[in-house]
Amino acid sequence: VQLQASGGGLVQPGGSLTLSCRLTGFSLENFAVAWFRQAPGKEREFVAGMSRSGNSQSYADSVKGRFTISRDNAKNTLYLQMNSLKPEDTAVYYCAGDPTVITSTMRLSSAYRYWGQGTQVTVSS
Repeated sequence: VQLQASGGGLVQPGGSLTLSCRLTGFSLENFAVAWFRQAPGKEREFVAGMSRSGNSQSYADSVKGRFTISRDNAKNTLYLQMNSLKPEDTAVYYCAGDPTVITSTMRLSSAYRYWGQGTQVTVSS
């Protein structure tokens, strides 16, 4: 199982960016998925997550209303649409997946066995 994240870059405050994460070696429809991020000198934190069925989604308070997690099972790809970006959103963003994650553990990085390599998002003028 491999996850390949892409789409990061430099964006101005208030701008938008869409991250993608492609899963290979397994079917995405069997996975609960999530995005985490880690800023310099800080712990890795949960950003957004989605259950295997897609019926349950969860967001960190800091991104609620601005970020949207979605998935395209046909393309085996996970997305994170980020709008109204702020300088404090600057971080390395990681996608994660695991078929055993349930709703109650969706926000825990330790619950995910499979991780992408990370993509840098920098919000600056």
